[in-house]
Amino acid sequence: MNVPLVIAVDGPSAAGKGTLGKRLAVHFGLPHLDTGLLYRAVGWRAERTGRPPAEIAAALQAADLDNPELRTDEAGQAGSRVAAIPKVRANLLKFQRTFAHQAAGAVLDGRDIGTVICPDAAVKLYVTASLEARADRRFRELRARGVDTIKPRVLAEMAERDRRDSERAAAPLKAAPDAYLLDTSDLDADAAFAAALAFIARKGFRSSGP
Repeated sequence: MNVPLVIAVDGPSAAGKGTLGKRLAVHFGLPHLDTGLLYRAVGWRAERTGRPPAEIAAALQAADLDNPELRTDEAGQAGSRVAAIPKVRANLLKFQRTFAHQAAGAVLDGRDIGTVICPDAAVKLYVTASLEARADRRFRELRARGVDTIKPRVLAEMAERDRRDSERAAAPLKAAPDAYLLDTSDLDADAAFAAALAFIARKGFRSSGP
């Protein structure tokens, strides 16, 4: 097709949207943006400097995302908290839309890509999984990184984050009406990738590569 391929990948934490977004970007030769890192960067810096989150968001640069601390669970919780602030979301809107509006297209994953950032995206995916499946994935990920935690704590923190993300007034987490619902509760990464590719092909987009 002759229109840019913008792929919006939304969903809650640990559903697999980040892994899927990266694989789709490589497959189609498109740039990829994990928009959650924007909010993590704002939250992480706000908690360490005391500066207003909206002020940090207004000045955020791509280089600010190259921080390994943003991958921690603490940064994720901080990002979720500042994501509920309308001014923060407004100040990050231009950054995300500029990234999406590249000539060939782009892949963005987050929580409001298909509903707010790129409502006209050619492809919208909503990646989800049961709370128990997502908590188990996050628990195993944290333990693999040497983080001392217990599964009930991970489950409780994830449930609270789901509630906060879904109930916030500014761009709440929800599937776009025309999004393809991809439940990964019983799917591994390869199966989820195959399902997404099949849907994208039905939309008329295919990779030009092997």
